[in-house]
Amino acid sequence: MVKRISKIALALLVSGPLLAGCAKSPFASDSSSSTSASMDGADGRGFASAAGGAAGAYGQGNAARPNPKEFSQSAQLKDIRFEFDRYDIRAEDAEVLDANAESMKANPKLLILIEGHTDQRGTSEYNLALADRRAKASMNYLVSRGVRSNRISVISYGKERPTCKDANEGCWSQNRRAHFMVKGQ
Repeated sequence: MVKRISKIALALLVSGPLLAGCAKSPFASDSSSSTSASMDGADGRGFASAAGGAAGAYGQGNAARPNPKEFSQSAQLKDIRFEFDRYDIRAEDAEVLDANAESMKANPKLLILIEGHTDQRGTSEYNLALADRRAKASMNYLVSRGVRSNRISVISYGKERPTCKDANEGCWSQNRRAHFMVKGQ
């Protein structure tokens, strides 16, 4: 009995760092487990699995690992914005996502890449985690409206790709977004 507990404890100690992530690996995924909420402050607390780096790459479970460079802008799909330190879908953005879902259902061969972005405040690690949650919340909403999840990939860029670089709320609000890119088949 003691030997078995020791083996379990050893296995947990060895696998713990692997499950927590590596601070130098890119942060992104193509699956989702969260829908909406707020993050606890912009100081990176509690996000050991978030990773640094200028930009994410695909991870966990996407065998095809699409290249973000293969995706392009689409006039049909509109971006949505988020409140500071939040990743819940606002009512006005739900309308935009509803239109995006209808467009995707009308074009079933299109693949979509949802880029998660934050403003420049907070640590890189915190912002990568928050941006990932924003992209996943957007994906979950589209899936709830009938878009197949295997057509959607997400990537987190955190604060690394701002659309506006001024240090004021008007500019920061433009950077807190989920950006939609498409790839035709």
